[in-house]
Amino acid sequence: MTPSKRVMDLALALIMAALLAPIVGVLVLVVLMRDGRPVFYASTRARQPGVTFRLWKFRTMLHDNEDKGVSGGDKSHRITRTGRFLRRSRLDEVPQLWNVIKGDISFVGPRPPLPEYVDAFPELYAQVLKSRPGITGLATLTYHRTEERLLASCHTPAETEEVYKRRCIPRKARLDLLYAHKRSLCSDLALIAATGIGRKLPRHMALVRLGKRNAT
Repeated sequence: MTPSKRVMDLALALIMAALLAPIVGVLVLVVLMRDGRPVFYASTRARQPGVTFRLWKFRTMLHDNEDKGVSGGDKSHRITRTGRFLRRSRLDEVPQLWNVIKGDISFVGPRPPLPEYVDAFPELYAQVLKSRPGITGLATLTYHRTEERLLASCHTPAETEEVYKRRCIPRKARLDLLYAHKRSLCSDLALIAATGIGRKLPRHMALVRLGKRNAT
């Protein structure tokens, strides 16, 4: 991560944390009153091969001691009513501002993977994780809905794993590597802005045109 990218991350995270503090307080009370403790969920993620950290989110699912892997249709029955709203609005990811402040992740970069997927695809993630993981990114904006649709149709953990490994990981990795090749401060700001308004980047931007070709 370049010094300028880190400065932008830290400044933006501190500003957003201050602005969102009242909303975070309300969400804490809502989750606590409707779903009980714990309010937050910490997931072990990989920052680099062999280097992990705790990624924080608002809890959106009922607890399961056997839980592992990504969320597919086989886990949909565990998502709470509050959790569905938080996921749909992406407010469940607001606590990740703390991860940005700590330097675990950036605002823009590949989504931090679960360590088991890094172990399953070591050569691929050795390239992808040369970029600091992020809250949002090119793969998130151009492939997230497709990934949700693919995984939502899975009915067993084995099916979810098969679809995620075969159809999601390679395509997202191509987009993440494209981002790493094309990244700049301007492209980061465009990706952040697009995430904030809940839309894909304008079609005329070359970065997205290239990304869509690599995602098909």
